[in-house]
Amino acid sequence: MAGWAGTAASARADELSVGILSLRPPPPPIYDQDPLPEDLGLAGGRLAIKDSNTTGRLVGQSFRLDETIIDEGDDPLPAFEELVAKGNQFVVLNLPAAQVLKIADAAKGRDILLFNAAAEEESLRNEDCRDNVMHVAPTRSMLTDSLAQFLVWKRWRNWLVIYGPHPNDQLYLDQIKRAAKKFSGKIIAEKLWEFGPDGRRTAQQEVPLLTQALSYDVVMIADEAGEFGDYVAYHTWDPRPTAGTQGLMATTWHPQAEQHGAVQLNNRFKRLANRPMTSLDFNVWMAVRTVTESAPRVKSVQFKPLYDFVRGKEFELAAFKGVGLTFRDWDWQLRQPILLAQAAALVSMSPQPGFLHQRTPLDTLGTDKPESKCKLK
Repeated sequence: MAGWAGTAASARADELSVGILSLRPPPPPIYDQDPLPEDLGLAGGRLAIKDSNTTGRLVGQSFRLDETIIDEGDDPLPAFEELVAKGNQFVVLNLPAAQVLKIADAAKGRDILLFNAAAEEESLRNEDCRDNVMHVAPTRSMLTDSLAQFLVWKRWRNWLVIYGPHPNDQLYLDQIKRAAKKFSGKIIAEKLWEFGPDGRRTAQQEVPLLTQALSYDVVMIADEAGEFGDYVAYHTWDPRPTAGTQGLMATTWHPQAEQHGAVQLNNRFKRLANRPMTSLDFNVWMAVRTVTESAPRVKSVQFKPLYDFVRGKEFELAAFKGVGLTFRDWDWQLRQPILLAQAAALVSMSPQPGFLHQRTPLDTLGTDKPESKCKLK
């Protein structure tokens, strides 16, 4: 456990501590030579604190990040309660959905507000939604809707789907099918990857067999574990692009984002962490900034005025995407444009032109209010 204060602030300043409870990054697949950075996600929070202290000291406020890391399989509750005992009433969670839900229930009825920075499950915004959890991580439906809009806009409406054997792959597949129905895409066929977790050894032989004798515009991939998706491209029977969890991907952030001042954020992050900013880093940055950017506006670092402002109609987060970001009041999901990118280049940003909504085009992405099963409790 550690505290991180970034730029030093005046000793007389009102100080606000934001907690973060993060899962230690897992080891990469056996064939991946690049392990995930130890500060994944945490570095985004550190930059948010540094950014906030730069302006906060002008109004007599200072901010710090209280960091706790747990290992996979650990019970998150003791670490969470320790953060709360140290005075952290705003806590960012980089945890799986089940652990987010466990902590949300433990925090019910207390002066604590949680921010989900990692879990993309639809259930957390629907039947398992909780009133004390704000979601800065997008849902899978927001990601697949973003891709679907772009593919339909390009008139690539016919999709072949290859999906992996894991539960999360099925969840992603479900949202591909939902997006196809929503935006008039057509799934030509669904193919299960049954050839093992190391796609390097089998893709050249198996992918042509999976993709031959079919007419489609794009291969949609559901491989959240990264076991085979990168090896589908260039091995299809016909030359076709790939999209989904690999290929053209939907993400909250990308190192090549440049518009709307994004290049400044990327440069600041690289100076701080000595690596590119990832989507998880950006999610944590947004979560922390939601609190620390609000403090000067309400002229307080106390829980109640910050809580009311963040959940009120006046709140808007500046996040280098060209529009102010707001929370949906029916499930506390953050509305935001989604970037569409390949490994080294930004391709587009959704919502795409022509996809309209009575409130905001951002509500064309993900679950809309009439579809929501959330009853905040």
